[in-house]
Amino acid sequence: MACVHSKISTANSLVLGAIQIMIGIFHVFMWYFLLVLYKGQIKGAFGIYEPVTYKTGCTLWGIFFIIAGVFIIGVTKYPTRSGIICTLIINIFCIITTITAVTLTIIELSHFNSPSYRNYGQAKLGREVSHILLFFYPLEFSVALTYSICSCSNLFRRQSDLTSVAEEAENTF
Repeated sequence: MACVHSKISTANSLVLGAIQIMIGIFHVFMWYFLLVLYKGQIKGAFGIYEPVTYKTGCTLWGIFFIIAGVFIIGVTKYPTRSGIICTLIINIFCIITTITAVTLTIIELSHFNSPSYRNYGQAKLGREVSHILLFFYPLEFSVALTYSICSCSNLFRRQSDLTSVAEEAENTF
């Protein structure tokens, strides 16, 4: 197995968890922004703009990234075999979620039916938010994949070899 020889430090794990939490919070804020943006549309002759990512709550899936980041930080501080397995499963779920979100966003951006002229500005701004989120999905994918690969090595360690953050900090001094 290739992942047996990869190892990630405690500080790097904490940073990856914090990055996942920040990405998740950003996605939730973007969902709230889109909610306010699209709820303010006026019904016109051509209708309102409701993209597939908005209908599925795609940006609200950032909650999964927050949960994964919290699990990473928790497992880094208090490593257990079951905790590492749960974190690995959640990160794999985040990878699947990210791939689904990228697919839905690309579908949304490739088809644009012109809404009413009153709602065109809101639709255009919503599409720009989708462009911004499209840059964050690969970052989330890479963070989740990096931690998933590196956490494989922790599964092959014995329970006695796992150290907490406090023990590792004491050993460095």
